[in-house]
Amino acid sequence: MQIVLYPDPVLRRGTTLIDDPGPAWAETARQMLDLMYATNGVGLAAPQVGIASSLLVLNPSGDRAKSEDELILFNPVLKSRKGKAWGQEGCLSFPELYGDVQRATKIVVEAVGIDGETIEFRAEDFLARVIQHEMDHLKGVVFIDRFSPADKIRVKSKIEEFEQRYQQLHAAR
Repeated sequence: MQIVLYPDPVLRRGTTLIDDPGPAWAETARQMLDLMYATNGVGLAAPQVGIASSLLVLNPSGDRAKSEDELILFNPVLKSRKGKAWGQEGCLSFPELYGDVQRATKIVVEAVGIDGETIEFRAEDFLARVIQHEMDHLKGVVFIDRFSPADKIRVKSKIEEFEQRYQQLHAAR
């Protein structure tokens, strides 16, 4: 399992729901968490590892030792959102690229947990930001789509570098 880099089409495809999050999906989620920690991330969505299914994993601390902070969410849905704040974000599919993104500061999420049961919970501030970022991936939305106009201009050459690198890698195949 490896991180898919922009502009790989899987990042724009969107996802399908997972009917039965059984042991095989639990193993996929565990592998995703391991990769997230290995790459110093705080969240990872299935499209970022080439899987077009509605699964995301996260740990807002980014610390493997704080496993109690881990979340594995199948088929997550935002039930409500309140407040707005700009904040800097990065993304494992865009190495070394950061920009300001506006997100809701308080959200309510419904999802299926690792045990197959439906859960609903509230999240605020950084945790809410991470969840919204990863949920965007499930819809084929990447964080540069939400950059401020100034950041879109600032990162234009870096985005072009990602696109050229992708074309060179895939032209060679």
